[in-house]
Amino acid sequence: MGRAAERRDRLLPLLPKEGLDALLISNPVNVTYLTGFTGDSSTVVLTRDRAILVSDPRYMGQIADECPGLETFIRPPTQRIAEASAEVLTKLAIHAVGFEGNGLTVAEFEYLRELAPTMDWKGAADRVERLRLVKDDDELSRIRGAIAVAERAFTAFCALLRPEDTEIELCDVLEANIRRAGGQGTSFPPIVAIGDRAALPHAPPTNRPVSASEILLVDWGASAGGYKSDLTRVLATRTKSSCAPLGAGAKLEEVYEVVRQAQEAAIRAVRPGVEARAVDAAARRVIDDAGYGDAFNHGLGHGIGLQIHEGPSLRANSADVLAEAMVFTIEPGIYLPGWGGVRLEDDVRVTADGCEMLTTAPRDLWLLGANR
Repeated sequence: MGRAAERRDRLLPLLPKEGLDALLISNPVNVTYLTGFTGDSSTVVLTRDRAILVSDPRYMGQIADECPGLETFIRPPTQRIAEASAEVLTKLAIHAVGFEGNGLTVAEFEYLRELAPTMDWKGAADRVERLRLVKDDDELSRIRGAIAVAERAFTAFCALLRPEDTEIELCDVLEANIRRAGGQGTSFPPIVAIGDRAALPHAPPTNRPVSASEILLVDWGASAGGYKSDLTRVLATRTKSSCAPLGAGAKLEEVYEVVRQAQEAAIRAVRPGVEARAVDAAARRVIDDAGYGDAFNHGLGHGIGLQIHEGPSLRANSADVLAEAMVFTIEPGIYLPGWGGVRLEDDVRVTADGCEMLTTAPRDLWLLGANR
């Protein structure tokens, strides 16, 4: 049995438990998770004994490559995906069907109900997302691969950095390096923030050059094998040497050390059964005690996998509880308007008794200089 079939089998107990005859999976990411198919404009109809991928003729070859043996319903080009999905459900004589409210627009849902008015449509959002919280061995291997690509790309990025390079140019360099390193592309648009712009957690790139400041914040990730990675490092740009984990100016060193200690505190707090908000609190306590509490203005982390942002959520109001094999970021930060910001982000996995650091790039403050 393949990975996708195993995942579908894990969903099956939900059907009788929730009084459903079928699930209609319409979120494209969940379709991929349950079938291996990476195209779009498709759904999955899952019953207690069948799984049917509803797609269109454009993808027949791709379906054969990515999910051989999977039952399919190929709609004609003139038929909409909602019409094809409703046709399959009707032919199966489905009465109660669970639908993903987060994978349909209101208009699409209303059209489905119009097409199949006798069916009992029940909300079943987040059912697949709950399965995706815990990564299987194949997913973990793919995430490790995405991390390795990102780290190779960053090493090349450091070697190519020049004082005259701008934020926009450096984003282009990162994207190109990720593809050269074997990635499918970036997992999100890279963030390269120089100087006081590093006080913006999601700073859009500008034409500001590296030489404008001693602070260079880089937040990047790679997509490889369909899975994502997400890292952040801060470089000090004024002194000798190329990229190496060394020191920098007093203020930058002070802030960086607080952030590093906050991340360490969070890592120590990770283990199965711990509330995600408690891990957030562990990091936040360190930053609060250092007098920078108001300058940490986002959650501590988020899950990664098929998407760059998925569960669990590590923030003060999170209801998530950690379990073994969850994978997420730990990314505390301090942002000081007019000066800059520091964020340190790594990807970790929950183990049976703690936490495994998946990223390997040094977590000290990096030093960048003109010498090559």
